[in-house]
Amino acid sequence: MSFDLRTADVRLKWLVTCLLATFGLAYGFGGVMVALYAGFTPARVAATYAGPPMTMAMPPDTSIVTLRPMTMADFAKPEIHTVDRDLLIQDTHVHVPMYGIIAAVLSVIVLGAGVSPRAGLALITLVFAAPWLDFAGMWLTMYLAPQFAIVTVIGGWAMGAGYVIVAALAVRRMWFAGKGVMP
Repeated sequence: MSFDLRTADVRLKWLVTCLLATFGLAYGFGGVMVALYAGFTPARVAATYAGPPMTMAMPPDTSIVTLRPMTMADFAKPEIHTVDRDLLIQDTHVHVPMYGIIAAVLSVIVLGAGVSPRAGLALITLVFAAPWLDFAGMWLTMYLAPQFAIVTVIGGWAMGAGYVIVAALAVRRMWFAGKGVMP
């Protein structure tokens, strides 16, 4: 069973377009969040997941204010955000099912994008395997070695690439493939 986005009802084309735009917005803000907290390099990812565990101490009953001079260079130093086991469990619990749903939706879109069966299998594999790599890298970095941070970086870039490829193929097929372009 298959369908073709090129000849689909304009309402389905619009639904897919809006869904892809929503995913694009989410992926864009996800990229900003990664840039702020973990970075896009293996070294930054390793510092986030293999670094010292984050502690969530309760605030003291009293506090002391200390004044010290700071230079502009002090403000430019990036803060290293670290993730402990509990936060990684929470992130995995929340993100992996959502990535699975997103991968399933992108896979259905691939089925209507007019690609060969081999290309379709490759894209479906990509959109599912990318988040697996992303989270596997986080866990491996935390518990085995900081060098596994590269797996997280590869998984993250693969998620973005998978989305961009599927979105480009779908938009091209729906709106720029000749026959059946507009109602």
